[in-house]
Amino acid sequence: MDYRRLGRSDITVSTICLGTMTWGEQNTEAEAFEQLDYAVDQGINFLDTAEIYAVPPRAETFGRSEEIIGNWLASRGGRDRIVVATKVAGPSNGLPYIRDGKLRLDRRHILQAVDDSLRRLKTDYMDLYQLHWPDRQLKAFGRLAYEPAEGEETPIEETLAVLGDLVQEGKVRAVGLSNETPWGAMRFLTLAEAGKGPRVVSIQNPYSLLNRSFDARLAEVAIREDCGLLAYAPLGGGTLTGKYLNGQKPADARFILFPDNRRYMGDQAEAAVSAYVAVARDHGLDPAQMALAYVASRPFLTSAIIGATTMAQLKHDIAAKDLVLPRAVLDAIEAVHRIYTYPCP
Repeated sequence: MDYRRLGRSDITVSTICLGTMTWGEQNTEAEAFEQLDYAVDQGINFLDTAEIYAVPPRAETFGRSEEIIGNWLASRGGRDRIVVATKVAGPSNGLPYIRDGKLRLDRRHILQAVDDSLRRLKTDYMDLYQLHWPDRQLKAFGRLAYEPAEGEETPIEETLAVLGDLVQEGKVRAVGLSNETPWGAMRFLTLAEAGKGPRVVSIQNPYSLLNRSFDARLAEVAIREDCGLLAYAPLGGGTLTGKYLNGQKPADARFILFPDNRRYMGDQAEAAVSAYVAVARDHGLDPAQMALAYVASRPFLTSAIIGATTMAQLKHDIAAKDLVLPRAVLDAIEAVHRIYTYPCP
């Protein structure tokens, strides 16, 4: 397993991060424990969760993923060997059962969210605390163009100040962003340089062969500012395995169980997946492992977040850590990308 520094912090994380959003919904606690034990044995030291998980979020299950991690940490010990990342829900999450349902990234909401997450995680600190969504009225999720909107927003200065207090108190070691834009990332970084709060160490955004918008939008920020990508959905919700091609509907697959999630589906997406799967087959590679190895090869990547509902999936995905793609494969991937540049924004 390779390890990379989390921004300019003293935290080192595995280049594969174990995502946990299915725990408490598709996975039981026992299954999550089995995943955790295996992942740690394979060298993974990085776990990602959020206060809203399990997904899809429901009043009955929000926070359950954090609780499972907390129970595992209490059972296994060795807290200092594990890098735990979680997230505070921003206003775009729109969940009426979390706090008062009017979520903001202001002092009151963040302080309550931190304490609630620490209680569920059964720890007195979190290694990485991320803002799950900007507290600005953006309509950017799944779109390539900036679409401003009117509405309330918490000043970034206020958000950064309370995060700074949490770092000073020792409840948080480092802070990061998620679903953020270049302007937002640079604003946080600029304010930190001005002494207004801690410097963000990471940006958790989507990145896969189906969505490489990070290349044009945030790659330079990530490299020049040492604020690396934590890539979520590196397999495009599982579509890059090829398991949905040609109308296949595998039992218990996420997009079959939750058909409203269409972000990585559609004609353009299927055509792109078919082309990438063909590249893998032509070079004797497994499509999923090729897709993960490509994400891991990016110079702005800190860690790729994988999620699995079965142990077979987990073992298969972690095995991609040893795969280095030859130039011929990279060239073939770029040829497909030129045709299907943004099939899933």
